[in-house]
Amino acid sequence: MQNWIGIIVSFAFVFSVIFVAKWVEKYGKEASRKTVHIAVSNWWILAMIFFKQPLWAAIVPACFVILNYISYRYQIFGAMEREEDQGKGDLGTVYYAVSLLVLALLTFGDGKDPIVGAVGILVMGYGDGFAALLGKRYPKGKYRIFGATKSMTGNITMFSASFAVLLILFATTGQATILLPALVIAVLATVIEAVTPLGLDNLSVPLLASLAFAVIF
Repeated sequence: MQNWIGIIVSFAFVFSVIFVAKWVEKYGKEASRKTVHIAVSNWWILAMIFFKQPLWAAIVPACFVILNYISYRYQIFGAMEREEDQGKGDLGTVYYAVSLLVLALLTFGDGKDPIVGAVGILVMGYGDGFAALLGKRYPKGKYRIFGATKSMTGNITMFSASFAVLLILFATTGQATILLPALVIAVLATVIEAVTPLGLDNLSVPLLASLAFAVIF
């Protein structure tokens, strides 16, 4: 029963975020997109509360891999889509759900630790989300790498937001060491985001950040 309640709560949460983002859209498309990007990453906290087995934890993100692709093709959830990206290969919202799916399968279950998945997902949500918002609003130190435009403002924001959310995560989950892993993963995630093009950072940042945390710490 707890698993089914978790699924219902999860869908209610995600669609509530999309509803709120529709209202935020009056402040600009990027504001609405990043509202979804940042807020939906908190679904991982719900998953840790409700789900213990990987297949149950994977149901919701698996559904959104499909729903997000349909939305990308037909602009169904306009508040989370870039209209100019339709047909151009930027499947960032799909990659976001794929990362949730992969990390749910790999980090939930007996003998595993969903905190490992939380590291990657929250860094993707908060770090990359705020980096995009502030980087576009205050594009200081712009540069191009692998065909993508980045900025020093975005890099600094990526590091700061990632470091802050990891400190909170580690402190609230009783991790033995807090400062060093937060610092190392924040630096690594910032570098990964800086060199990853075309929405692929929604795959590279969470998966590599979680992998690094699992291997190093």
